Amino acid sequence: MKKITPFLWFDNQAEEAANFYVSVFPASKILSTERYHENTPGEPGTVMTVHFEINGLEFIALNGGPHFKINPAISFFVHCENQEEVDYFWEKLSEGGEKGQCGWLEDRFGVSWQIVPTVLGELMSSEDKAKAYNVTQAMLKMTKLDIDELLNAYEKNN
Repeated sequence: MKKITPFLWFDNQAEEAANFYVSVFPASKILSTERYHENTPGEPGTVMTVHFEINGLEFIALNGGPHFKINPAISFFVHCENQEEVDYFWEKLSEGGEKGQCGWLEDRFGVSWQIVPTVLGELMSSEDKAKAYNVTQAMLKMTKLDIDELLNAYEKNN
C-alpha cells in the first residue's frame, strides 16, 4: 500500500508552522524546503512547500495563498501515555491558539489537535456501561483532559 501524507495548506505560514511542529514533537525534523521559481504561482524565492516529519509521519505544508482555510473538520489525534504528556502537548500546541472542549484545541495556525490520554479509550469502552457513562460525562465537562478526574469518574458508584 502507498504511504499517505497529510498535506496542509497555509496562506504564507508553512515554514513557520513546520518549524513550530518539529520543535514541539520529539523525534521530528524538517526534511526539505522547496521555493517558488519563475513561472509559478508564488513569488520567486519564497517558500512553496516544507516537507517535515513528526514521529515518523511525513507531512507537507504548502504556502498556497488565502484561497483555502484549514478548519476543525480535520484534526490530529495525539496519544498521550500520562498526564505529563497531556499537559506538555496541551500547553505547547495551544500557545497562541484556542483551547476547546474534551481535549481539542486549535493551534495558532488554525490546525486542530486532540490531546488524549490513552487510558480514555479504555475507560470509555468498559463493559460496565455506567462506568463508561460516568467517564464520558466527566470528559464532556473538561477542556484539557485530566487522567485522575477520568479515573475518579470511572470508580464512582451510581
